[in-house]
Amino acid sequence: MAHVSFKSKEADSMSRWSKYLSTEESPLPASVSWRAMGVDGPQGSASGQKHLQMEPVVQLSKVAEGLLAKMYRLNSILDYPDPNAHTFSEAFWKAGVMPNFPKICITLSKKFPEHPNKLQLEKVDKFALDALNENAEGYMQNLEQWIMLILDLLEFREQALRLILDLSSTVITLLPHQNSLILHAFMDLFCSFVRVNLFSDKIPRKMILQVYNILHIMLKGGRDCEFYHRLVQFVDLYDPPVKGLHEDLNFVSPRIGEVLEAVGPIIFLSTDTKKLRNEGFLSPFHPRYPDILTNSAHPMRAQDLANVTSYREWVLLGYLVCPDELLRVTSIDVAMVVLKENLVLSLFRDEYILLHENYQLYVLPKVLESKRMAKSGRTKQKEADLEYNVAKQVEKMLMEVHEQALVSADALHHERRILLKQEIGRMVLFFTDQPSLLAPNIQMVFSALALAQCEVVWYFQHVGIASSKSSRGRTVDIDAADPTIGFLLDGMGKLCCLVRKYIAAIKGYALSYLSSCAGRIRFLLGTPGMVALDLDATLKGLFQQVLHCLENIPKPQGENVPAITCDLTDLRKHWLSILMIVTSSRSSVNIRHLEKATVSTGKEGLVSEGNAAYNWSRSSETQCLVQKDVPNIVVRGLEQLAAFQNVNKIGRDSISYVESLIESIMGGLEGLINILDSEGGFGSLEMQLSPEQAAIRLNNATRAKAVSGLLAPGHESYPDNSSSVKMLEAAMQRLTSLCSVLNDMEPICVLNHVFILREYMRDCIIGNFRRRFHSMIRTDNCLQRPSVIESLLRRHLSIIHLAEQHISMDLTEGIREVLLAESFTGPFPNLQVFETPTETHGGGSAIDIISNWYIDNFVKDASRTGVVFDASQNCFRSSQPIGGGYLAEAFTDKRELKALVRLFGGYGVDRLDKLLREHTSALLNCIDSALRSNRDALEGLAGSVNSGDRIERDANLKQIIDIETLADFCIQAGQAITFRRLLVEAVGAVLEEKVPLIYSLLKGLAMQLPEEVPDKNEIIRLRRVASSVGVGDKHDAEWVHSILAEIGSANDNSWTLLPYLCAAFMASNMWSTTVYDVSTGGFSNNLHCLARCVSAVVGGSEYTRMEREHRRNSLSNGHMDELQEPELLSRVSAEANIKSAMQLYVKLSAGPYIVPKLIFLDQLCEMSPYLPRSTLEVHIPYTILRSIYHQLYGASLMATEPMEPSPRQSPLISLAHASPSMKQNRADTTPRSHTFEPGYHSSSGSQYDEGYEGDRRTGERQLRSMRRSGPLDYTGSRKVKFVEGSSSGSHGAGSGSLQRFAVSRSGPLSYK
Repeated sequence: MAHVSFKSKEADSMSRWSKYLSTEESPLPASVSWRAMGVDGPQGSASGQKHLQMEPVVQLSKVAEGLLAKMYRLNSILDYPDPNAHTFSEAFWKAGVMPNFPKICITLSKKFPEHPNKLQLEKVDKFALDALNENAEGYMQNLEQWIMLILDLLEFREQALRLILDLSSTVITLLPHQNSLILHAFMDLFCSFVRVNLFSDKIPRKMILQVYNILHIMLKGGRDCEFYHRLVQFVDLYDPPVKGLHEDLNFVSPRIGEVLEAVGPIIFLSTDTKKLRNEGFLSPFHPRYPDILTNSAHPMRAQDLANVTSYREWVLLGYLVCPDELLRVTSIDVAMVVLKENLVLSLFRDEYILLHENYQLYVLPKVLESKRMAKSGRTKQKEADLEYNVAKQVEKMLMEVHEQALVSADALHHERRILLKQEIGRMVLFFTDQPSLLAPNIQMVFSALALAQCEVVWYFQHVGIASSKSSRGRTVDIDAADPTIGFLLDGMGKLCCLVRKYIAAIKGYALSYLSSCAGRIRFLLGTPGMVALDLDATLKGLFQQVLHCLENIPKPQGENVPAITCDLTDLRKHWLSILMIVTSSRSSVNIRHLEKATVSTGKEGLVSEGNAAYNWSRSSETQCLVQKDVPNIVVRGLEQLAAFQNVNKIGRDSISYVESLIESIMGGLEGLINILDSEGGFGSLEMQLSPEQAAIRLNNATRAKAVSGLLAPGHESYPDNSSSVKMLEAAMQRLTSLCSVLNDMEPICVLNHVFILREYMRDCIIGNFRRRFHSMIRTDNCLQRPSVIESLLRRHLSIIHLAEQHISMDLTEGIREVLLAESFTGPFPNLQVFETPTETHGGGSAIDIISNWYIDNFVKDASRTGVVFDASQNCFRSSQPIGGGYLAEAFTDKRELKALVRLFGGYGVDRLDKLLREHTSALLNCIDSALRSNRDALEGLAGSVNSGDRIERDANLKQIIDIETLADFCIQAGQAITFRRLLVEAVGAVLEEKVPLIYSLLKGLAMQLPEEVPDKNEIIRLRRVASSVGVGDKHDAEWVHSILAEIGSANDNSWTLLPYLCAAFMASNMWSTTVYDVSTGGFSNNLHCLARCVSAVVGGSEYTRMEREHRRNSLSNGHMDELQEPELLSRVSAEANIKSAMQLYVKLSAGPYIVPKLIFLDQLCEMSPYLPRSTLEVHIPYTILRSIYHQLYGASLMATEPMEPSPRQSPLISLAHASPSMKQNRADTTPRSHTFEPGYHSSSGSQYDEGYEGDRRTGERQLRSMRRSGPLDYTGSRKVKFVEGSSSGSHGAGSGSLQRFAVSRSGPLSYK
């Protein structure tokens, strides 16, 4: 990589600065160096003296603009860091400029100018230092252009200082009325130099330099970069920049003081609105003598007013970097006038520094130092007395002017804006009526536009500016709706339009003036005084070239004026060359000589005529009917309005102010809504008695007994308790009033932005609803119950509907969009055109949060709260609260799942179903992998079963690997299938309640679907819809079948061994710790969910296998006609195969009679639609099951109700003389009781009302009498657990249970 070489860059001339100059600028010849052009020029007089040229001065000012633009770009790339406070944002480190190692980089910046080798950076961050070393080349490339920027700043400082020194030491006069053109060029360069160095403090110069050098050291074997030490001195000298500027500009300080004193009268005039109005400085006619329709009273002063913006900038920057000049007697008033009406000092575009803070930091200490020195010398020198008094006055002025600016700045400018509004309005009326007078008064028009521009720019720069060190903490109180700004911009626009309209007349007048000027200059050159001066050949040649340019100007005739084109660039160039010679102290003929030699004629002097020709030459060009720059000498009269709109500061500050105002209003609106949507708001109106509380209240009311803790009916209507109601009414009134006012407000127009408050109000209400909805679904550590979310949602919607009555827009549509966005997670273009909202809390939409939470806690049991499925209550239960909130039944009860379905609708259910499918598909893949990996062992197991070899069977069972882990996966799959079944039952209940006709249609349609395998696509969709709403009796197998079809599993013959793999679970060690809980009708480790998994997976895999065989046969036969009959019988044959597989599984599982296994197989027959109970009777006599249930439920009943008969008929009674042959009418099998609604909170456990319990027992007693089989569902409060080997007689593994049956009166002891 070609690294930066300072020597080569120093040798460059124009090429160094070409990148900072626009294409319109004409660069100097490459053969002439900047250093040479800055000091030397063409040969002057005969004495051989060399004179300065103007081109380097002008172009170096333009280079300063380029440097400012590049620093501004760097600042924006780095996210506007604060290098002095070492504050850097995250975007700073991700910008790709600095290495993303904050510790190293900040340490290098803080320890500047200490050399990096002395900092022991390995102790700061060894890892970062190693990473820097590894990627030094890339980091160095990233810093290359920015280290070049600092090098350019150093070179610019040297060249600019050299030019400023030469100009200040050689130009004999820098007064505005004598040498205005050279003065403006000199001060432009001076101010550009100051602004560049002040702005450089906003970029991380120290960090860039130090990091670049350490990278150079790493790459170059420990050597510093060749320009490192010079740049360290430069950056250290300008840290802070004002300190370096004080030292560098000390030599030109007296000349700056003279200039600032000279422009003081024009500044005083611009602030004296009364004098401007009374004397008619900006009027086309004299205010006291309206008949005089010229501005001949104050022609020069009116033109000087066009430069007042530049003069004010000179004062602010000049006294900041040359503080000693404040000690001049007349400087105090000049500085105070300008400081009193400004708070910020603009640097570039929207970048600025706080004016008074910097004066306090850098100017006041210099004044105090001068005061101390003058005080110590008062006894020795009389002059020190005056110096001390002046320093004391300056100190007082600087201490007080800040507060004065905060108080009076806006008032001063407001008065000035009113004056300009009136004067520009008069100009528009006058020149519209008298357009022929516009051209002679065009300089006055320029002055008015310049002053107006200054006021508009000041207004938008100072709106909202706060002073960080004001003793009273005050801000500028500026009216954001000040009408004078609008009037001023409107007047300026009209005046510019007027100038454009009469551009031909203005151009013709300017050309005529220049033509006449040629004769006057020729006359002045021939006067005796000029002859006596004996000009040298260089001056004579330049004057002749000026005359040649003027005399060759085309004469405007008739209507051909707009078509005239003339380039007067040479005229201005030659005249500037003359001025540079005659204002140089090295010239034998200076400007004073020319004025004295020609002023005796009684007309304008030669220099005045030349300056006027220079100004009018710019006005004659249609493309530049102005002067130089917006904040400098002349203003673009035709482009004033566009110039204002291009000021970034104006637009950003004004729009930010309006946006902050609107934001505060919307914050109040949001606060009112949230107050109403709180427990103290509408929530207080929703306090209702629970059924238990109502029953207790009624019972005690009949007994005339008071109950503590329960409020009497109507208590809120008592006068003592009416404050809450009044507060609620007041909040509602304020909400409706605010909505009405905002709805009726007209749009707010700021520049080219329009703010419609109705739209902001709609976005506020909709955005607040989205945030509130996300807060509803969560509590501190848990998820909120769906029924509670539904209640809170309805409450918030009632408030929105209340506000909607006073707004002329549809909020309901926006609410529906939010709810749809929180429920639907697919591609939104398929549904509607609005954008997907990005403002979510907690990661994802609401349905994603809730779905993942349900799966984590009820399918995976990630919180380890002992979640089990309660078959008696048809919900999941937990032994402890989930997340410290509610028990599991509080979320999976049918009422809660129905509320969840109502909240998120079909899209939300689809999302939850999709996540369940994804989780279940992963578990099915585990089963598929187990079948493949254990295929040999399973085939051996199948052979041993057919041969009846028990030894070989046991050996093959031991060869199956990871059987415990696989069993856990299958239990988890069973939990997912069970939860999905609860969900579809809730969907069906909601559908039957809300749209019964559609539900009955789906129910009837499901019964008429054709029995074909494979189904057509339309039939598959209908089956899935029917399954998703709980229609049919084979939900689980159909669902697993669809999952297997999607993931492409069950495609080989290994799945025929699935019954053998499931039978292997019966040999697992998990049965030794399994406990049957009579209160839940299931096992403590959810083994009863394994039964549902086995039934569903065996059924689903068989459907998939049949479809695979059908496709294979179709491909082999080539057509479908011959297979029509098998298709019609295929689903029947598939179900026959499923029943065969299930019977094989029962046969393999009915081994040693361990009690949990027997109950498990009985439950499998209970829930599987493919397994008749007669299948179990063949292998396990029902007498054993009857004895087990009798002992379990009998013991539970005796523990809870010893004196009462059992409330339910047991299988011992109902089936004493008949053994079931098969299950009939499985769709009408009595479900578990759903009438009981438990108390959900952890503190209340499972408490419920006794009245409810009595009704429930009666209903269940009637329903249970119709059952043919199954476990008895006794409701004891204490769980009686039967664990294998836990009886008092024996502790064996399998025989203990049979020995226990041996003493039973229920039936035989053992069965083969």
